[in-house]
Amino acid sequence: MWLAQNELNGSLPVSFGQLSTLVFLDVSWNCLTGILSKQHFSKLSKLYVLRMEGNSGLVLNVSSTWIPPFQLCYLNMASCNLGPFPTWLKFQKNLFYLDMSNANISGSIPNRFWNISSGLENLNLSSNQLQGPLCLPKQLNMTSLVFIDFSSNLFKGPVPLPNSNCCLLDLSNNTLFGSIPPNIGESNLDLEFLYLSDNQITGNIPKSIGYMSNLKMIDNSRNSLTGSIPSSISNCSGLFTLNLGQNNLSGAILNSFAQLNRLQVLHLNKNMLSGELPLSFQNLSIGGLLYGLSNLTSLQILDLAENNLSGSIPSTLGDLMATSDKHNIRHKHIPSVYERHEDYFDLDKLIVKAKGQDLEYAEFLYIVSIDLSSNNFIGEFPKEITKLHGLIFLNLSRNHINGLIPQDISMLHELSSLDLSCNNIYGIIPSSMSSLTFLSYLDLSNNNFSGNIPSTGQMTTFNASAFGGNPQLCGRPLVAHCQGEDLDQGKGIGLGFVVGILGQFFVLVIKKPWCVAYFNLVDKIVDKSLYVAEKMKKHSW
Repeated sequence: MWLAQNELNGSLPVSFGQLSTLVFLDVSWNCLTGILSKQHFSKLSKLYVLRMEGNSGLVLNVSSTWIPPFQLCYLNMASCNLGPFPTWLKFQKNLFYLDMSNANISGSIPNRFWNISSGLENLNLSSNQLQGPLCLPKQLNMTSLVFIDFSSNLFKGPVPLPNSNCCLLDLSNNTLFGSIPPNIGESNLDLEFLYLSDNQITGNIPKSIGYMSNLKMIDNSRNSLTGSIPSSISNCSGLFTLNLGQNNLSGAILNSFAQLNRLQVLHLNKNMLSGELPLSFQNLSIGGLLYGLSNLTSLQILDLAENNLSGSIPSTLGDLMATSDKHNIRHKHIPSVYERHEDYFDLDKLIVKAKGQDLEYAEFLYIVSIDLSSNNFIGEFPKEITKLHGLIFLNLSRNHINGLIPQDISMLHELSSLDLSCNNIYGIIPSSMSSLTFLSYLDLSNNNFSGNIPSTGQMTTFNASAFGGNPQLCGRPLVAHCQGEDLDQGKGIGLGFVVGILGQFFVLVIKKPWCVAYFNLVDKIVDKSLYVAEKMKKHSW
């Protein structure tokens, strides 16, 4: 029975439990509410597919001793309200798909749960309140498990190793501690997606990670990882996304990163990385920050913010192909690796630092961002950046960059956010910036700009904070007026007055009948005024 996505409301009839021949029930993504009791399932002995996800008003209320009459193969009750951990799951021996994410499940996972089904392939218990220091066994022995998602819970303890067939392991946003198992790469050669972000993991990134040549995405951000980035990570040649941001990693950016020629997203921000950008990155098109780049067309997000990186930004910046064509960006297809797993987890969330804040994007494959802020980069503003016609976010703030902004910056038609604050950039603000119609965030503060602020187009939409800290800058919206600005306005008013008077004079000279009529009218107005004044004078006496 297929009733999904029909905007149904109200409660599910108890009579559904009498459909003894029902094998497939899908009421997902409606607006159903009310209590689900054992009577709703009493005679559903042949049911093997049950889908109720997306009905946040449904509440399952069965006793801990309830034995379901069915043996399900597929169970999805995501976003329903299930309460304490459903102990009746231990009777389901044929499950290959189980999703109870965001289902208000609390407590710990019973030990017997791990024997639920030898054929379980997809397990999603994310976004609940599951807790306990020993909830995750040291070794997840479900040999058929391909997708494991325990993210956004309250789990504590060490990072568990999945089985050797696991494709995705998501343990992010918990309270896991200790180090990443040093043999994680040796025992998980098939792992494609590894999410350990937002925990309390310490220690080094294991060198064995390089054995996982099938890895597509690594997100170990927002932990307390230390040491250098292992050079073996360059063996993961299929990587689309590498996020090691917001840790305590040190050392230089690896020369061997050049081998990651499929990389689309690179986040190394908020670490303690140092040194200059390596010259050997000849294959990585990361915004031209690397000399000789021209081959890769994949990388679309580069985040090296808040490190101790130094040196200049090379002129090869304009060679970044992934951002050079806005049509390529807007119409780029999602790789099949993402489409293949989209039913099981959310791959396409990404935080981009732009517009003065952290922004989360649900379709990051269409975002093009370069963030090199809060480093020690020197040298002139790279004029070659104007070749990156698909660039949407650019943040070079809090460095030591000097030079001029080129007039050709107007070629960045897609630019939405530009932050060049706290540098040593000088000269005038190009008038061509007025044509950047998508620009919604601008910060040019604390530089050495001079002259007039462009007063047309998009440049009139920003307040004074976008231009503050530039003593030689003038014009609206700043309080400081440019030299001759008030005088010009006065001249305009005076000229308008003169033109108005002389215009009437010349008309009257040229048109004699109009002249006679005009002065007759004046005489009448004067006579009437004198008459009224005389009457008021007599009345006052």
